[in-house]
Amino acid sequence: MTPLQDATPKPPRYPADLEASMILPKQRASPASSLASLPYRRSNPSLHKLFESTTSLSGSRPSSGSATPTASVVPSSTFSPGSRLNGAGTPGSLPPGVSDEHRLLIQRAFAPHVVVLADTETEELMRRKGLEGGLLQLLRPFGESVPGKVTIRDSVGAGKSCDDFGVRFVGINEGLGLPPRNPNLRVNTTNGQSEGARTSSSAVPPRRIGGDVAQIEELVDRHLQYSEFNTEGMVSDYLSQSEPVPAEATSSPFYTLYLRRLLSGLPLVPHETFAHPVAGVIAISSRNPNPIEELRRLYKRQHDGDLRLPQWVENDFLRYYLLIHDEDTGDIAKSNQTFDAMKRHFGLHCHLLRLKSQQCIPSDDDSVRLPTCEWMSAGEELAEIQKRETADDITDPTPYIPDSDITAIKTFVRELVAQSIVPNMERAIATWNEQVLARRRGISGRFMSLSKRWTPFGSSRNSSSPTLSSNSNYDSLQGFYRPDAPEALMRKLADYCFMLRDWKLALSTYDILRTDFQNDKAWRHYAGAAEMAALSALMSTTPLSSKTRTENIDAWIEAASYSYTDRQRSAAPYYALRTLALGLELLRLRGSGAADDAARWASRILETGLVGAVGTALFTERISACYAVRTGVGAFKLGSRRRKAALWAVLAAENWWRLDKALQAEKCLDAATRLYGIHGQETQTGGPVKLPFPQMQAYIDELRQQILGLRLTNRGLLLDEDGEGGAEVAQSLMVEEATETLDKSPRGHRKSLIGMVAPPPIDVGPLSPRLERGPEADRRDDQFEGA
Repeated sequence: MTPLQDATPKPPRYPADLEASMILPKQRASPASSLASLPYRRSNPSLHKLFESTTSLSGSRPSSGSATPTASVVPSSTFSPGSRLNGAGTPGSLPPGVSDEHRLLIQRAFAPHVVVLADTETEELMRRKGLEGGLLQLLRPFGESVPGKVTIRDSVGAGKSCDDFGVRFVGINEGLGLPPRNPNLRVNTTNGQSEGARTSSSAVPPRRIGGDVAQIEELVDRHLQYSEFNTEGMVSDYLSQSEPVPAEATSSPFYTLYLRRLLSGLPLVPHETFAHPVAGVIAISSRNPNPIEELRRLYKRQHDGDLRLPQWVENDFLRYYLLIHDEDTGDIAKSNQTFDAMKRHFGLHCHLLRLKSQQCIPSDDDSVRLPTCEWMSAGEELAEIQKRETADDITDPTPYIPDSDITAIKTFVRELVAQSIVPNMERAIATWNEQVLARRRGISGRFMSLSKRWTPFGSSRNSSSPTLSSNSNYDSLQGFYRPDAPEALMRKLADYCFMLRDWKLALSTYDILRTDFQNDKAWRHYAGAAEMAALSALMSTTPLSSKTRTENIDAWIEAASYSYTDRQRSAAPYYALRTLALGLELLRLRGSGAADDAARWASRILETGLVGAVGTALFTERISACYAVRTGVGAFKLGSRRRKAALWAVLAAENWWRLDKALQAEKCLDAATRLYGIHGQETQTGGPVKLPFPQMQAYIDELRQQILGLRLTNRGLLLDEDGEGGAEVAQSLMVEEATETLDKSPRGHRKSLIGMVAPPPIDVGPLSPRLERGPEADRRDDQFEGA
């Protein structure tokens, strides 16, 4: 048996029946490797709903929200003005073929969080509707995108409309570091004590908190396995290659999924307040005999009782009171009286939500499938995949709700966000800006900041005293600031500005906080302020010069990544990965001059080992995409990085091949040939165009043979040791030759694979030292790297 067959186990031949199960080969050990051995049903519609974001193998995600790139004029001379080679472009003036999909993704990721707390009658009503997750399961999908446009005013009073604004509904227990509340547990309405589980066999819901890079890797690997063994997707992918898409035009859907899960389920931590609740929804049912007393009891439990958030979280946030009326069995007149009493006791932050209590089935006329949460954590999605793969029923378990309920919920969410949450955040920003930030910017504030660097006796801050200054608000033992401390209020002010997309005020506040945190040696807080300062500067629409980018943004990203990994007692690789990944994506949108910096931060991710095998392959692709942005100037394409981009695309193809992902490897190899300019080109004699570098051409040819052998192995079509399976190989190669005629790509070497047991191993030879070097070692200073 050949080495290739040893490394790649051959799956069993698939039965003719499409309803049959197929066993995925176990790729490698991982934190959730048990999922890889689960039965895989090709015709399971519920699984297809989970994998639908990455089932399109053409390279573009459906409904990604990408803006149409604006065309730019490429000057015909190096000395022509108006070029973007200095990296001073703005996110609104993108180079041709570059999408701002990832910028919009980052913009939507940092959204206000709203905690949800409901009484027992409300949870029982949700269970009767078929929602085992309770009220939170019903509200989560509709909060991710508020219907209509939301008007937001910045610090100077200028208003702007946002059509992609959203909030994150989270459970009250998630902030306590506990698993989500099991809806099958009954709670006594008088003293809040648990009465026991409804059923002893009920499963514990998965945690919705993200921040685990290993789970993100495993989730993306599951999506890759699904697409790799999806025969229908493979056929459509080859048929769509007749019109190739430039490699730099779109990004891999798996990389977009990686970024989305990296930003989903932001953990509740002391050094940033994005996951701290901005508001809280306290819901009761109209069937509650004492509604006002129940609302007070729930508020007391959350404010001072067993559901109190950690002491470094501000607990006096906006409370929104919700009365849920049962349309089937309730009395609307009595509910209106209760709602009027709620407004008299608790103010105008109240809403009456009218829902039907009967369970809806798909065959009903007005039934609508409950939308899938877009921002679920990787652990939650992995648990859902495992649940559906091990279930005996292959039907989609997602509940259906009436269309009238969807209209009512959308109205409630819009009223909650547009009339309560956003105005409350704007008032808080104005108050903190006037009372805290303005004083900090003044002469007295600067003097107090300077005095923090010295002890009261005038000694240097490098003194052996364990306390830097008696007036420091930082608790070094527990590692946080009190919620009422000026530093904590300024951090919340900056985060509120970032969530409301006031990048200018956010940047200035983060810049001030960096100095304060550095003086207090609060290194994780300092890293968070430096990270968000860089992101605020890159998210703004103001042009950035190369000097500003080098002296400020690069320094902030470097300081944040170093502080997250090397200055911490317990390193924070998740936050370091988030800093570098978001920084490289926003730098890539700044034009050709910033493309090299983006590739450098992507290579830093690989060098520091922040990602696993799947992440290594994905970020190797991104290095290629960053270099592909630099298309050069003039007729000779001076300053181009197309050869370097092609080299990294070849390295990405090799990484995918080592991970047994044949489709992704071949797509990267096709992207490399497009960058080299030989994809689909033929000579006068009818043969494929060769590279002027014989060793690279031989390396690409051998790698393509290895990828083809892997793809046939994954489909169970390679020859056995006893010589069986030759007819299947021949038939498969006939199909390959037919597809080659459609896409006109040079794959003539595949005809020599008939009767071959396994392709020969790759022997790079003298080319290997060059392939092992990073992007900095291969950079030319003469700027004459042509295409």
